Amino acid sequence: MAFLKFMNESGVVGWTILLTGIGSLILVAERAKMLYKEYGMNSEEFMGKVQTLVLAKKLDEALLMCAQLEKKPLAAAFKTILEKADRDDDSIFQAHDIALSENIPLYTKRLHYLSMLANVATLLGLLGTIHGLILSFQAVAQADPAQKQALLAQGISVSMYTTALGLAVAIPAMVFFSFLTSRQNELMEEMQEKCSKLAELLTSAHIPNLTRQNVFPDHVTATMTPPAPGAKVS
Repeated sequence: MAFLKFMNESGVVGWTILLTGIGSLILVAERAKMLYKEYGMNSEEFMGKVQTLVLAKKLDEALLMCAQLEKKPLAAAFKTILEKADRDDDSIFQAHDIALSENIPLYTKRLHYLSMLANVATLLGLLGTIHGLILSFQAVAQADPAQKQALLAQGISVSMYTTALGLAVAIPAMVFFSFLTSRQNELMEEMQEKCSKLAELLTSAHIPNLTRQNVFPDHVTATMTPPAPGAKVS
């Protein structure tokens, strides 16, 4: 009841600020769920498993594991890169760039609106303050002396209520925006690091195995072989 009275005295601007606060709360809940729960994963463990499969030449199993976790942006990015694992180095690095451009926007999606709503709430509070002051000045200048005190108090209350309401919405929104931005940047840096390591791993995998044949080719081995007993050395 007291809240409804507070909102009614805040006027249209107050109700608009309240709607802005509800929108901010919904956005915070959605982004927190995605960034902390849906997109979060143990990247070190995942990278280790993929690396083991790649080094064991089990690319099909690595792709299958990434496909099973495709809702995770990091796994989706790995899948895009692994699909080009049998191509040349330029194709692998091109797949790396495509993977980042496709999946990083999932982390940044809609978060900038939270900062905008916080700023809007602050400006609406300022608008309500100005509106309340206008009502107060009108009461002083034009109102009947019997009603002047009541109208003046009403104008001041509108001014103070909207200012307080705007700050009450803007401050938590900016705090949540800072936390979510930090989490977003952490996930983005993690993806860039892991995808770069995967691309480097795939390109280095083209290096031939260090067998005796690769290290000492036939013609070199032949020259190093000691002559048979009794053979004439030229």
